[in-house]
Amino acid sequence: MELIGSTLTATYARPKTSHFLPAISTMASSYRNPQRALGMNPAASMWRTNSYYKGSSMVPTTAPLQRDNLDLVRAQTMFYPSNRTTLSTRYTPDDWYKSNQSNYRESESSRNSAERLRRDTMRLMQDREQLTRRTQENTSKNIGERLNDIVFWKSELTHEIDNMVTEIAALNEVKRRLERALAETAGPLQVSQECLYHREKRRSIDLVHDDVEKDLIREVEVIKSCQERMRRHLDRAIAQLASNRAAQHELERDMSDKVTAQRIDDRCHHLRNTSDGIGYYRGIERLDPSLSLPDSWSKFTDDNILLSQSTRAASHKLRDEIEVLLNATSSEMWNQFSNVNVAFTGRISETSDAKKSLQTHLAKTLQEIFQTEMLIESLKKALRDKEWPLKVAQTRLEERTRRPNIELCRDNPHHRLVTEVREIEDTIHKLQERLMEAENTLQTLLKTKVTLEHDLSIKANSLFLDQEKCMSMRKSFPSMPRLVGYT
Repeated sequence: MELIGSTLTATYARPKTSHFLPAISTMASSYRNPQRALGMNPAASMWRTNSYYKGSSMVPTTAPLQRDNLDLVRAQTMFYPSNRTTLSTRYTPDDWYKSNQSNYRESESSRNSAERLRRDTMRLMQDREQLTRRTQENTSKNIGERLNDIVFWKSELTHEIDNMVTEIAALNEVKRRLERALAETAGPLQVSQECLYHREKRRSIDLVHDDVEKDLIREVEVIKSCQERMRRHLDRAIAQLASNRAAQHELERDMSDKVTAQRIDDRCHHLRNTSDGIGYYRGIERLDPSLSLPDSWSKFTDDNILLSQSTRAASHKLRDEIEVLLNATSSEMWNQFSNVNVAFTGRISETSDAKKSLQTHLAKTLQEIFQTEMLIESLKKALRDKEWPLKVAQTRLEERTRRPNIELCRDNPHHRLVTEVREIEDTIHKLQERLMEAENTLQTLLKTKVTLEHDLSIKANSLFLDQEKCMSMRKSFPSMPRLVGYT
């Protein structure tokens, strides 16, 4: 056994004395010789300079020294045993003999006790050395087993962390696709709303609640419904990512603690009596900073792994739901987009046919207006042509009224002239009636022309809005891959 350090002799380890009186060799000369105390001589202060007494104006008076005053300060002489003039014997020979025998017995007993103590101490040192060695070996074995446990749980944590990192990356990718798909719905929604706004610019009778408008309103509702579902799943994805990262953080923190614990226990496992850095730490065995027991320690890591696994399962389920949602929303929006386009195509065809019919009717009306105007001109010319014959007939009658006397006869020419005037006036009256009818007809035709032209402009405006404005905007509707979040 190798002993470290050296034994220090205590300061109190000296032979004990059997008596407390001073040695006989102590003489009276070793004590202080008392002397008489001398009274202070007034001349003792005469060495001082005159400046010492400048502060006082009085000259002190000295009293004569008396013999009685010296007795007051005389030191009293003490009486010690060593000052005795007569010596006396202290011990007998029997006492001397007994004292020697007692010292012998005490010496032998002390030596026996020392020998017994030496044997017991050597045996104790050997036993304790073996016990210390076995205890150290067991402790090293326990630390090694603890290291194996740490390595096992580290491998489990590493595997789970890798799975969680993969799941977070997959959920992030699905989340980005969902965000892109949600952003892609803004364009179709704006197009649908713009189509509704543009179709509000239709005029008069074309401002009808047709199938196109119904499908557009339904398309807006479908897109908004898809957006709402996407937003809800996006919020769930964000919350799930936070849960995933929290679980990952707990795993990584547990992993970091285990790495530190492994490094510390590995160093402790390799510490030997000859290792560097070992030292005394007084009272460290009484300090217990432990926060867990072996069961709670392993349960803590197992709970973290189970929590991470359940979080990953929820994340995987959410990813599947988002995939289903993206496919469903893209199909719904695309189908409604197709329905609206079909409705637009049918409405544009109907409007085009109506426009063509209006153009045909307008052309016929214009032709009829032209012919009616020609008829009116003919009637007016005919009326103008009847003015001269009427003037001639009336002038003849008026001239014949100037015949004198009996010559003023109601003869056959007179009857013919009267009949002629009446016939011409009747003709003029009928022509005027026809002229009025023709003019009324012309006004009706003109009104019809204006109506047809107005209706034609309405149809042209509707065609422009549906065909040029709406359908041109709807060409920018995103494709199916973009609706499911792919670029």
